[in-house]
Amino acid sequence: MPNKFVNYKNRGMFLEHIINDSNTYYLSKDIAVIYKKPTPIKVLNVSYRSKKTTLIDKAVFSETSTLDYNGVYKAKYIEFDAKESKSTTSFPLNNIKAHQITHIRNIINHGGIAFLIIFMNNKFFLFKGEDLLDFIETNTRKSIPYEIIEKKGHIIKEGYLPRIDYISTLNKIYF
Repeated sequence: MPNKFVNYKNRGMFLEHIINDSNTYYLSKDIAVIYKKPTPIKVLNVSYRSKKTTLIDKAVFSETSTLDYNGVYKAKYIEFDAKESKSTTSFPLNNIKAHQITHIRNIINHGGIAFLIIFMNNKFFLFKGEDLLDFIETNTRKSIPYEIIEKKGHIIKEGYLPRIDYISTLNKIYF
């Protein structure tokens, strides 16, 4: 009998780690200022272990989070989310919440740049927010076929520094 419990605890941590390393490189070279946004929480209970340390015993998510990363590059506001897909044939749209889609639309409507970095089939893709919105508005599918990710997405080159060079990909698309 298959295990019905699936643990999503560390899903996406591989991709986030690589993006965080790339963002540290971009900041150290004064290329871009991009940060991982903390998940908003409301602390319900704490324990004071000593004068210098406090332990949060209980907390809940206080509001819905928007996208994972935001910052500025070439005087443009950018915001993006990191997504991994284990599927080799399509990217499930249920990985993106409705409030995130609304947020992507708002950023684009106000002149910002919004996108997804998708890790799928051992490749990194930059998938523009405009293409995501267009797919959602013109399709009834619950997933984006891999062929569309390949066609509309932009490959992000891997390297040593930065680990993934999404800024070079942004330059080709937007600048």
